[in-house]
Amino acid sequence: MEKDKKSGFDFYKSIGSPVNLVAPMVDASELAWRMLGRRHGADLCYTPMLHSGVFVRDKKYRVEALQTCPQDRPLIVQFCANDPDIFLEAVKLALEEIEFDGVDLNIGCPQVIAKRGHFGSFLQDEWELLDKMVSTVHKNVNIPVTVKVRVFPEVERTVEYAKMLEKAGAQMITVHGRTRDQKGPLTGLADWSQITAVKKAVSIPVFANGNIQHLTDVERCVAQTGVEGVMSAEGHLTNPALFAGKNPTVWDMCIEYLDLVDEFPCPVSFTRGHLFKMLHHMFQIRTNADLREIIAKGQSVEEFRRAVVSLRERYIKFHNEEETFVLPEELEMFNLAHQPWICQPYVRPPPDVYLEKMRKLAAEERKERETLGLVDENKRSADNENEEAQTMSKTKRKKMEKKAQKDKWKTMNQMKTDYLSCSAEDCNNPCSKKCESLLCRRCCKTKSETQIIICEAHKIYVRSLNEGKEVDTRDS
Repeated sequence: MEKDKKSGFDFYKSIGSPVNLVAPMVDASELAWRMLGRRHGADLCYTPMLHSGVFVRDKKYRVEALQTCPQDRPLIVQFCANDPDIFLEAVKLALEEIEFDGVDLNIGCPQVIAKRGHFGSFLQDEWELLDKMVSTVHKNVNIPVTVKVRVFPEVERTVEYAKMLEKAGAQMITVHGRTRDQKGPLTGLADWSQITAVKKAVSIPVFANGNIQHLTDVERCVAQTGVEGVMSAEGHLTNPALFAGKNPTVWDMCIEYLDLVDEFPCPVSFTRGHLFKMLHHMFQIRTNADLREIIAKGQSVEEFRRAVVSLRERYIKFHNEEETFVLPEELEMFNLAHQPWICQPYVRPPPDVYLEKMRKLAAEERKERETLGLVDENKRSADNENEEAQTMSKTKRKKMEKKAQKDKWKTMNQMKTDYLSCSAEDCNNPCSKKCESLLCRRCCKTKSETQIIICEAHKIYVRSLNEGKEVDTRDS
């Protein structure tokens, strides 16, 4: 017999009225990480974002994506989708595999992969499609459907957006207080006022997402916006004890997580990603480059564990105040609130600082290309340069740097015209200037077959000549 389907605040209460939420994160909110979060104050967890189309097609993907255990509750399974029928089919298949409490539609992902796949926040202007996807699942499965969204630049449009999703059948809504364009180095602060406006406009539970780095931020967000709960992604990745209000050592958290990975295995790439997040500040210290390399190239939990234990052995004397720790200059820019071996948030530089950095890099790259004679002065204006700096991604910047280096070597090679040609007839190869006969290696060796030659430059030595018919040569 089917259980009664909960809606709105009845659904929220049925899963324990959660306040502290671990966000759905691609390749990062797997079972081991969820269980770590639950140990340290998380009330509700989401699976990583699952691709509904792949989920429907691939049985192996379904099994791996839906790894769970009895203690992994309450749990919401999140999908990205752009087709109502496929979304519905994915939800039904998930219900056949495991038990969970709700299904979430991700319409907040701002990454390039979402743009290419036509899902996430790149559907936020297609209200008719979103209405149909939410309503189709709401009407056809015995489990509540929720949504996770980003805001529009205009608060009025954000409010109408939330009301449309509520009317379509969404039973809870998570509002990330950033626009689609606020991502990566241009993330900036989330706008809690937009979340407040949504909370006032709808009659379903609302969760807030954005600007959560400490437990005090959770408390402040609830008080300021009136939301039922608060979701954390990046803050939780750097400190999985965030919801417990603690700042443990990175090695304690890493080892506890690795123990859970032993119990609930996951891809090595997931584990490596988590360790790099938690150890971010420690790996900025140059003397820890060897341990960083071990984790970067390691392929097993035991390799990771040895690196973490080695890190602990290096810094436990400082943590216990047996010796005085001097902050390396490479960490001064981070303005850390705690010692670098303590779990704490990574604070991105403000967008204006990042843009200024990009402008300087673009100017340096232009200056270098001008020095090499590779840029037409009239080709690009200063305005275009600033625009390029603002929109330049890390990948594009690397490509530009690589191209500049190639152009540099090409120019240098074109300037190398002062070489001598091989003195052999019909040979255009450059000769070795150290060869007494001014020959290239091939011609020098050919000559040694008929003449007595000792060439130190080409390592050709003649041992004997038998009446001009037989020559014994040796290359070394």
